[in-house]
Amino acid sequence: MDQKDQLSSKEALETTSLLPSLFRSEFAKITAVITKTFGLQRLEEAEDLVSETFLLAAENWKLKGIPDNPQAWLYAVAKNKAKDYLRRRQLFDQKITPNLQHNRLDSHELDLSLHAIQDSQLQMIFAVCHPVLPSESQIGLALRILCGLGIEEIAQAFLTSKETINKRLYRAREKLRKENIQMEMPAADETDARLDNVLSTIYLLFNEGYYAHDQVKSIRRDLCLEAIRLCLLLLQHPNFNKPRVAALLALMCFHSSRFEARINEEDQIILYDDQDRSLWNQELIDKGNEFLNLSARGDQVSSYHLEAMIAWWHCQEQESEEKWESILQIYNRLLQVNYTPIAALNRTYALAKARGEKIALEEAKKLDLQKSPLYHVLLGDLSVQINVQEAEMHYTDALKLASSPHEQEVIQQKMENLRKEKGTK
Repeated sequence: MDQKDQLSSKEALETTSLLPSLFRSEFAKITAVITKTFGLQRLEEAEDLVSETFLLAAENWKLKGIPDNPQAWLYAVAKNKAKDYLRRRQLFDQKITPNLQHNRLDSHELDLSLHAIQDSQLQMIFAVCHPVLPSESQIGLALRILCGLGIEEIAQAFLTSKETINKRLYRAREKLRKENIQMEMPAADETDARLDNVLSTIYLLFNEGYYAHDQVKSIRRDLCLEAIRLCLLLLQHPNFNKPRVAALLALMCFHSSRFEARINEEDQIILYDDQDRSLWNQELIDKGNEFLNLSARGDQVSSYHLEAMIAWWHCQEQESEEKWESILQIYNRLLQVNYTPIAALNRTYALAKARGEKIALEEAKKLDLQKSPLYHVLLGDLSVQINVQEAEMHYTDALKLASSPHEQEVIQQKMENLRKEKGTK
């Protein structure tokens, strides 16, 4: 291979490495600005223009090398593509331009300044999380438009096919178009209700990354970090700098602080009791403390406040009766504010830590969540010291219900440990 070929191979490798990162960080920004200019009814065209920009980058950079400022190159190409699109579309000029967000598109110029990007992304967040859309469509659009995920990645997150995701996103865009939803900040009298909807979507987005629904990875850190970024965008805006926004940020920081300890080198989940505390990220814990203190303004306590307080206790290294009794009492309050099966299961785990397995097992059986693998895992864990045969039966049921390889690995390891323990008795 001569020097020219070596250089070409090196540039191709660098391009292949850089583009996915840029796509993740810039796709959502450019799409938001173009859509704000074109109008939400042209969301799909905006996505296509940005996708074409990245395709051109992939082709161009492999041949000519990566430009000195890749971000500026992408912005310049996206601007030119937007201009060309408008010039080609006389129909657009006749029927759409009068309804553009800024009345005119002076010189066909897009404003890709930091302020314009942040403003456009905030408006896009509220458009994507509009209550006219079902929850799964909001999350799907958020993954695509706000986080820059590809269709295949979204399909993996939802454990479904690319065709299903394409249809779902198409229906969501059509719904936004038919309902004439605009990219704009919510009116003052709608702010609280709309903000709750946005926070709910961000919360679900974070959970999608944190709780190992993906078939390939046990944790999707990129989704978790995108959820944190979107929530931080909200908190930095004076209209949305609310205690519950800070509480959600605190919750996500506390959970994220245990990323390194939560998975091993084989990408397998490490359960809380087995985690190496030295791997916890103290900087993220400190950030979580900062946001938790910020959330203490006012007299309203949301479910995010309560979950953040539970997560704070989980970040305390010292095991004590006070720790688990406090967690138990917070769970009791959380279930009154916002009952969910997962919270009920987690509350039973805290009950076992605070009051013992026997009491917790009696409470757990009352939940009767027979279709949940996590429920049977919990019953198995609580039964280990009480009835080994019953524990094995629950782990077997859990294994049959588990949908991801990572869940199955954890359950199989529990069963193996149980058999070893039986063999030593």
